[in-house]
Amino acid sequence: MPKPVVAIPADFRTFDGNVWHATPHQYVRAAVEGSGVMAFLVPALENGNDADAILDRVDGVLVSGSRTNVHPSLYGKEATENDGPFDPGRDATSLPLIRCALERGVPLLAICRGIQELNVALGGTLASEIQDMPGIWDHRKPDVSDLDTAYGIRQNVIVKEGSCLASVLGAGEVQVNSLHRQAISKAAPRLAVEAVAEDGTIEAVSVIDAKAFAVGVQWHPEYWVGRDGPSSTLFKAFGDAVRAYAEAKTKG
Repeated sequence: MPKPVVAIPADFRTFDGNVWHATPHQYVRAAVEGSGVMAFLVPALENGNDADAILDRVDGVLVSGSRTNVHPSLYGKEATENDGPFDPGRDATSLPLIRCALERGVPLLAICRGIQELNVALGGTLASEIQDMPGIWDHRKPDVSDLDTAYGIRQNVIVKEGSCLASVLGAGEVQVNSLHRQAISKAAPRLAVEAVAEDGTIEAVSVIDAKAFAVGVQWHPEYWVGRDGPSSTLFKAFGDAVRAYAEAKTKG
């Protein structure tokens, strides 16, 4: 049987005056090496993508992190400069793909911006500049050039007992690398909170009525796949779900 294929929505970026559809290599590497799948990048188009047509051709969806944020208008908030930068092509690509994947039972793993997109796609809201909120830590990425230091595993999250994530990583404390200045404010009705930081920030969710693996994490397991146990375990679990879906699809 051929390797299953996972769709990764791209970002709309400009480099040296040219426009690119791009995604960081760390997500592609984690999918290929950690989940044992092939990666298919979906262009970030405001118009022209067909979620059903894409999902007809893949076996899973990996929604990556990004430097951009979901546009506040998509969760009922007026946009300010603090909420940006934005990527309307990414929003228009990811949100319909997430909804369609859940409807069809296609396995889904959403990371950083991805967990925020998952929440907004299902009717939740986001909070910006959370480090300025009372009692909330500064979760932002350290301003250092060395990526191993920037993505260092330095924060505890508490995985809820009996949760979907607990069946993968175990319940209780897990050390992660959570780097963000936005977070889930109001969780969507279809989402179960799976893990929280010690300051109460939502760090992981699952889709309550999902037909297949459907998990979102605020941290960055993709960076440490192959070097960190929990990061590798999460991507392996996603890969196992993708293979199970592909096999079931082949059998008809």
